[in-house]
Amino acid sequence: MPVGKFLDPKNDVAFKRVFGTEKNKDILIHFLNDMLTFKEGLPIVDVTFLKTVQDPEIIVHKTSIVDVLCKDEKKNIYIVEMQVAKEKGFEKRAQYYASKAYISQSHVGEAYHDLKEVIFLAIADFEMFPGKAAYKSDHLILDRETHEHDLRDFSFSFLELTKFTKNIDQLSNMIEKWAYFFKHAEDTSEADLAHLVGTDIVVERAYHELSRFSWNEEELLTYDQNIKYQWAYRASMEECYDEGKAEGKAEGKAETRLEIARNLKAQGLSTSVISLATHLSPEVIEQLP
Repeated sequence: MPVGKFLDPKNDVAFKRVFGTEKNKDILIHFLNDMLTFKEGLPIVDVTFLKTVQDPEIIVHKTSIVDVLCKDEKKNIYIVEMQVAKEKGFEKRAQYYASKAYISQSHVGEAYHDLKEVIFLAIADFEMFPGKAAYKSDHLILDRETHEHDLRDFSFSFLELTKFTKNIDQLSNMIEKWAYFFKHAEDTSEADLAHLVGTDIVVERAYHELSRFSWNEEELLTYDQNIKYQWAYRASMEECYDEGKAEGKAEGKAETRLEIARNLKAQGLSTSVISLATHLSPEVIEQLP
């Protein structure tokens, strides 16, 4: 199978490069303005990146951290997360991260009315809400009786890629273009790119950042290592995720983890990475053939 020109934006390393770097912050601004509805109707003009839990140099070891954390010119906070593995309680983690970002604003002597809005945006490569047909959902805190939006400092938006089924000829707005970007960038040809981009220079730049020919050898190695880690982490999460299966399969689950660990060890991943992905102890991993 021939290797495509573009890398996968769902890969943590690629995602961070496109949306989490100072030189590409105009791409992030464009993306946020396209994906979100703002209560004042005014688009974001500028963003300042805030330090996430983990540094870019060790992003290959990423399990469940914030991918992009930033604030706009009004000091509203944005959390952007790319989640490829189906993880039990991901919606709770979203609320936890938003809460942590909200209370991180508080300083001694500051008034509560100065607290700014927190917006959480996640791109999920799995079905989060089985009961919803729409591939994008926006969640607010509303009054149960009147549906008035009085508590306005938290909002959550989720883009579920598995529910997005439109082809390139059916795209009619920017949200659909971004959904296509995340789902099909690796398969996009030069002809498709010209059709997809149109006059949108920023989307074209996002694709340019994914061109494997603009990555050096070390960067591609980190990207490839992350693919292996994501595969392992995803396999581990899917195997552990509660799908309503009967309990009492501990031996089978343990053997699955061991098989995953053997495969990763054969591919040259470090013991620490394999341990993170499989939840096996380093001692057990070291003893595997």
